[in-house]
Amino acid sequence: MKKKLILTLVAISSSLLGYAGDGWPQPKGMGYFKLSQYWVIADSHYTNTGQIDPNATRGTFVTSLYGEFGFTDRLTGIVFFPFFVRALQYEQVSGTTGDIIQEGDAINSMGDTQLTLKYGLVQTDKIAISGSFILGLPFGINDGGRDGSLQTGTGEWNQMIRLDISKSFKIGQTYPFASIYTAYNNRTNGFSDEIRYGGKVGLSISKFSLILNVDAVNSTENGDPNFNSDGTGLYSNNAEYIGFTPEIGFKVTDHWGVSASYGTATRAKLILANPSYSVGVFFTPK
Repeated sequence: MKKKLILTLVAISSSLLGYAGDGWPQPKGMGYFKLSQYWVIADSHYTNTGQIDPNATRGTFVTSLYGEFGFTDRLTGIVFFPFFVRALQYEQVSGTTGDIIQEGDAINSMGDTQLTLKYGLVQTDKIAISGSFILGLPFGINDGGRDGSLQTGTGEWNQMIRLDISKSFKIGQTYPFASIYTAYNNRTNGFSDEIRYGGKVGLSISKFSLILNVDAVNSTENGDPNFNSDGTGLYSNNAEYIGFTPEIGFKVTDHWGVSASYGTATRAKLILANPSYSVGVFFTPK
């Protein structure tokens, strides 16, 4: 009976968005797959003191595949593969003369990829706890464009360990859930390590799903000083923030659905200062 309830909660959470399992690994043979388009365009950034400074307008567009698959009822494999990333700087034009002050620039490539193994440490009808090992693969470009400042990745290998704790509820005909996590990201090539933590609450109503993600990143500042740290991209060293990302999803059929999200941040350092957006199509086989 407990196992049946756990599988039901996993199926419910998998119909939601983002990291579909949280504390729940996928049951054996089940999965969650998503094609997403993410983008951010910004003409300002947070400095290393948390102030906002202007910059030439830059944009990053990421087309990615995300997938979870249960090898066993406790062991899940996860892949995040940004197979096309475009980073660009828009041309700067004089508002008085109309002359081009600085030409635009752009690069296209794959992005940094993540491979994850998640293991269910505790799986009961009251709580789900899982541990994950995440390997970051440097498939992106970290020094592209005419001046070497355009990036589709960090150029460094990293290894992260993560602990997720989740609980699902039944309130009437709805199934809200809550999750918290903490992680440590070991980075290389002069990047500082990171301490990450956050949480998520979600609610499924009929065919609609609503989720609020809260994610925090703190740098340990143990990397090389003044390295890759201007804050005008997505991959600066010593970047810090508390991010808030509300998401909405709609199940079009029993297997297919669409999603959209909006991301913003506060208490930020060395990241772009504009919101990010994402839309996607997800598939949950049965």
